[in-house]
Amino acid sequence: MSRFGLLLSAHALANLGDGIGKVALPLLATTLTRDPALIAGLSAAQFLPWLVCALPAGVLLDRVNRSRAAAAANAARALLIGGLAVLVAAGAAGMWTVYLTAVLLGAAETVADTASNALVPAVVQDGRLDHANSKLQSAETLGQNFAGGPAGSLTFAVFAALPLLLNSAGFAVAAVLLLGVKAGRPPAPGGAPPQTVLSELREGLRWIRDSPLLLRLILLIGAASVVYELALAQLVLYALEHLRLSESAFGLFGAVGGIGGLAGAALAPKLIARWGRRAALTGGLLAAGACFTAMGMTHDPVLASVVYGMFGVPVMAVNVVSATVRHTAVPERYLGRVLGAWRTVVFGVIPLGALAGGLIAKATSETAAVYVVSGVLQLVLAGVAGLALRRFGPGLNPGPSSVRVHTDGSGNRTSRAGPAAEGAVPSERADSP
Repeated sequence: MSRFGLLLSAHALANLGDGIGKVALPLLATTLTRDPALIAGLSAAQFLPWLVCALPAGVLLDRVNRSRAAAAANAARALLIGGLAVLVAAGAAGMWTVYLTAVLLGAAETVADTASNALVPAVVQDGRLDHANSKLQSAETLGQNFAGGPAGSLTFAVFAALPLLLNSAGFAVAAVLLLGVKAGRPPAPGGAPPQTVLSELREGLRWIRDSPLLLRLILLIGAASVVYELALAQLVLYALEHLRLSESAFGLFGAVGGIGGLAGAALAPKLIARWGRRAALTGGLLAAGACFTAMGMTHDPVLASVVYGMFGVPVMAVNVVSATVRHTAVPERYLGRVLGAWRTVVFGVIPLGALAGGLIAKATSETAAVYVVSGVLQLVLAGVAGLALRRFGPGLNPGPSSVRVHTDGSGNRTSRAGPAAEGAVPSERADSP
């Protein structure tokens, strides 16, 4: 199996584990308490490490062998969730153990997911990055939105510890697969000795500040994350109250969105090859906004589900473009820190979007209004993106000249020249083989 095949397989298993955990942990919590605040707090406990640990994890991953770090993080997740399974089977689990496990799993996830993402340009040639990122997005959608949820709920019904044991096994196999990637360690510039963690963090943030393309993308995707969450946080109420769907029908409604995501991941490389990355990104924001606006203006559940499924296509195109530009624009020695900063911003603003969406729904007494507001804001954001990215050319080719360091199969480093200067407007480069 190729190194990318190993990485993709490990990513798929880890995301399957995440999908199982997102269902199994809340179900486990309901067997221990019926306090809605404690159960809701579990979601916050799983999310909190991204705000606290993403930046330090990025610094770590610019210092160490990333494939080994990803393997170690997944092994830690296997031990954590396996230990909780033992406690559940013994009848010794309490809410505090569930909370503690959720926080520690989230902390390990910041290392595992960031490392896996940072490994992509080391094992994939530049011309295949769009295709590679679309496959990773498909694996994530399948694991978290399709297979993981049903697997978690069905196996929990058999035996409460069973989904946790399956989760642990998945993380363990992912750790073994990642050991075979052998991507090597990022180089220190000029062979310089390591700096302090704080100085390396400041250096990475300065690089982002001085890179107009990456800084614009972080702000744009962060803004998109807020306006998406305005509506997505209200999805269940929109389906149950506005569309009058039953709880069982809501599960099918959500699955349609996942199908759209898979279709988007498959179509993204073709759209990018045909229209270029800037057009795919701005067009994706535009199409996503049109979908949410339409959802807010219909009461027909069939039409709403079709449009919601269509929403997944442009969102995946935006995700693939942003991932590929990160991989090509960022020098390898900064990639961990840039990813850490990116995820801190993009994930950190999600609660703000959810809160704002709830306030809008409460003020209007109509969840559909939130979808119209979100859709219109996305249309505005598409226009802002078109203006903000116009100087970078249709291909969104990366920024300052750098030397990209890759590794061969044995982990030895090989260098190749980086792309053209960011101030230039490069010509379009299709990434299809």
